[in-house]
Amino acid sequence: MHQRSLHLPDSGPLLGAGYLLLWLLLWPTVQPYWALPYGLRFGALLLTPVRYWGWLFGAELLATAGIDMAHGLPLGWTGFLIEELPEPLVMAGVLWLLRRLNLHASLHSPQEVTRSLLSVVLIVAATTAVDAAMLALIHAPALPNLTTDVLGEDLLSHYLGILLIVPLLIMLLHTRFNPRALTSLCMDGLLVMLPSMVILLMLSEHAAPQPQFARVLSLAPVLFFAFRHGWRGASLAMIVSSLGMTLVDQHLGHAPSSAAAYLFLAVAGTGALMLGSATDALRRSSERVAEQNIYLGAVNRRLDQLAHQLRSAARGNLQADENQRRHLAAELHDELGQNITAIQTHVKLAQTRLHQAGMEDISTSINTILAHMRRALHRLLDDLRPAVLDEFGLLRALDEGPIRDLLNTAGMSYHTELHGDPRLLDDDTRTAIYRLAQESATNAVKHAQASEFRLRLRIGERQGIALALLDLRDNGTGLPSRLPRGGRGLQGMRDRVTSLGGQFRLRADHAGVHLRILLRSNNHPVELGRQT
Repeated sequence: MHQRSLHLPDSGPLLGAGYLLLWLLLWPTVQPYWALPYGLRFGALLLTPVRYWGWLFGAELLATAGIDMAHGLPLGWTGFLIEELPEPLVMAGVLWLLRRLNLHASLHSPQEVTRSLLSVVLIVAATTAVDAAMLALIHAPALPNLTTDVLGEDLLSHYLGILLIVPLLIMLLHTRFNPRALTSLCMDGLLVMLPSMVILLMLSEHAAPQPQFARVLSLAPVLFFAFRHGWRGASLAMIVSSLGMTLVDQHLGHAPSSAAAYLFLAVAGTGALMLGSATDALRRSSERVAEQNIYLGAVNRRLDQLAHQLRSAARGNLQADENQRRHLAAELHDELGQNITAIQTHVKLAQTRLHQAGMEDISTSINTILAHMRRALHRLLDDLRPAVLDEFGLLRALDEGPIRDLLNTAGMSYHTELHGDPRLLDDDTRTAIYRLAQESATNAVKHAQASEFRLRLRIGERQGIALALLDLRDNGTGLPSRLPRGGRGLQGMRDRVTSLGGQFRLRADHAGVHLRILLRSNNHPVELGRQT
């Protein structure tokens, strides 16, 4: 859950009064290479609407005039306006142009941080150039080196002021607070930053000849906060660390830090801000990937459920089809088979009378027709429900049943390799294996022009699941490059395997037709002794 960020008041006088108060509070912190009020001005112009900029300029001029009057206003009002007014106007003009060019108060990504830092460099360079020109106009040519010195101080101090203040303002006014992240930040402040500042104070007291050593070490917590809390943690750690070291220097009476120390602080702060932004982007990317993984996992589970439902429906259809076949075969056997037997009996009883009447050829013809009908009925019954499968079992039906008769009648040799116990398989899987072998043998006889047909079946179990691997092949002409329309043999076999959740593979690297079929039984393997 995120809390809402702070909001600026929609009132020019209130904004001006708040800006005046902050300016007066930050003015005592100004040092030769550190100007926090400059950063406050940049952040205020960046975050407030343009219609309120006049109130900000008025508040700043009022605060600066009060400070100068407290120090005697040495240049007079004209000199004050010439010295103080151009810099804010130049900053406002450049910022207005950059905002029109889509500069936003955001540090959400490394690209936005880079764009913001480049804008800061441009504005600092522009205002520093104006300050140098005004200084040269007022003091020239008395101090020829003054312009160069002021130029370096302003560049560094203004950049550091923005680097320390603006991210804090953006964090307070343009980002939402996560209570959990805020709590973690406060805890790390107590557990990491506070002990670090104490250690640095002790180092500063005992390392007076090299006080900059402690300042370099003060950046270690900044890097930690950048990794841990992103650009927000980096900006807060930079402010705390910089203020802490400045107060330590003043408390211990150390000489003011050199320009090199502040330049190091500027470079390190820029790097920490970029590092924190990159850390935030990486964390958001990881969160999005995790969310996508959760979503994809849910989708995959849903697809698995749908696939299971489809397999269950297909298996149900297959079972219904087999039950219908079994019922139809029983009806044909009981009704049509018995009627053919009855007709044969009546014809046999009438043979004497037909012979006496010289019509024995009629009885012979009737018996021939009835024998043909009986054979056709047997073939039809075997297609509907192979009785040999119920009578002999799967292995014997494959090895000795009608499939061998069919192939031998067609002049093809039939080779079988049968391994495993069919009792591990459920009835649907056993029936499917026989049907697949029967259909493949029929296709080989009708279309393959083959001389041999090989069947290999292996039944076993793996990880508690009964498996059957069926390998069917012939040495015929193989499949045509374009299958004829209306052919449902291979597609029917594939559909039957799919309905049982198996795998169907037609191998093209073999002469003739080569099928490899893997079936998984729904039954859990049981002890064979319980099914004997």
